[in-house]
Amino acid sequence: MSIRWRLTAWYTCILAVTLVLFGASIYGLVRYNIYSEVKRKIVEQANQIRNLDTYTDGQNIDLQLSRDQKNRLEDNNISWQIYSFYGTGITSLAPALQDRNLSLPVPKPNSLVNGGEFSVYTKNGYSFILFELPVPSADQPFGVLSLAVNTMSEDRLMDQMKTVLVFGFFITVLCASTLGLFLARKSMRPIGKVIEAANQIQTGNDLSVRIDYEGPNDEIGQLIGTVNQMLSRTDRFYKELEEAYATQRRFVSDASHELRTPLTTIRGNVDLLKKAWDQEAEGRLQMDEQSLRSLSMEAISDIADESKRMSRLVNDMLSLARADTGQTITKEPLLMSPIVQDVIRRSQFLTRSAAWVQGDLSAIDGIYVEGNRDYLQQMLFIFIENAFKYTPQGKVMIDAVRVGGQIGIRIADTGIGMDQKDIPHIFERFYRADPSRGVTQGTGLGLSIAKWIIDEHRGSVEVISRKGEGTAFVIWLPAFPTPLQ
Repeated sequence: MSIRWRLTAWYTCILAVTLVLFGASIYGLVRYNIYSEVKRKIVEQANQIRNLDTYTDGQNIDLQLSRDQKNRLEDNNISWQIYSFYGTGITSLAPALQDRNLSLPVPKPNSLVNGGEFSVYTKNGYSFILFELPVPSADQPFGVLSLAVNTMSEDRLMDQMKTVLVFGFFITVLCASTLGLFLARKSMRPIGKVIEAANQIQTGNDLSVRIDYEGPNDEIGQLIGTVNQMLSRTDRFYKELEEAYATQRRFVSDASHELRTPLTTIRGNVDLLKKAWDQEAEGRLQMDEQSLRSLSMEAISDIADESKRMSRLVNDMLSLARADTGQTITKEPLLMSPIVQDVIRRSQFLTRSAAWVQGDLSAIDGIYVEGNRDYLQQMLFIFIENAFKYTPQGKVMIDAVRVGGQIGIRIADTGIGMDQKDIPHIFERFYRADPSRGVTQGTGLGLSIAKWIIDEHRGSVEVISRKGEGTAFVIWLPAFPTPLQ
């Protein structure tokens, strides 16, 4: 059974029990009040009848109401009957009972209560509330005064009320159950949308599906909001996962491309040397020993260069792999000026064709950073080597600036520069902004490693470049005037 049917059944049962209790309470209260009023009227009239007239024929003693007593009872629609135990029996009977040819029952003398007692009497389709009051004598009841009120109208009223309550009960339960089912369906319709959206995601893998809900922010609204947020997070997670897979595939493809070139060179040189040596061993080599030695040295030199290139590539890939696994850098308070000065000194020995210029570095005098010396130097060497690589003539300059709580180390060149569309991608792995990919030496991983080192030091990098005019990198790092405690 669905939830809406169960809710409707529960609501209907609760309403039915409530209506039964309410109807029974109302019916009992009205019945009690109506018949209590009838009894009160009878008792009131009985109390006003103090004495009965007595008369005798010498043998029997009979009882009789006075004319005023009879008139009072008739005015209040009360029938009466007087029975004498020592007389002729029934000595007085109300005209209403005479017309209907009815008589009221007479109890035994010893069964009467001195204060009188009520009973319900029905005969020939007539219903009465009967009050029997004994007429006392010295030692035992002398006779019985019976007062009765016809309750047919009250009974008819109570029957009609019972009919109204019963029919009202069924009509109310039917209407309430129908309306309850409608409201339950309307309330549970958003849950159906949740199920439908989940089925669409399950069958079609469409995580962009969202549940439309325009109702109040109740429990169902909060549930749908939570489901939509969950779908958004799941959609974002899968998109990030797809991007990661795409980046991984591109990384593997680019790494394969970068490794294939040196491997091809090494294999070609090895094949050339093997062929030359085989021909020499067989005496078919048309080359003197000096030429063979020169050829061998060139091949070995190419093999050594490509091996170094492969070694750098593998080391760079290892660094990025460590970054991908979440490896953190051990940091400590460091004076920045000695680190930069050491990098400047060692950079003048790098292979280059551009001038190496040291600018104003006073901004970092006495300034501390929280970092790792080796990684900071590696990061600066990457930017400097990159500047030398793409500056065939001109100059490469390093200087420093300070803004607020940060220092900026600027490495600027007058090289080939970049298009503005290339700047957002230069820190991607294996990305080359210059069209000479494969001509300009490099693995395409240096800037990616530098960006990781900057991020690990809670810094940032700013790139300013113009095609044909040069590029400037500004590495911003948090700075402190004294060592951190």
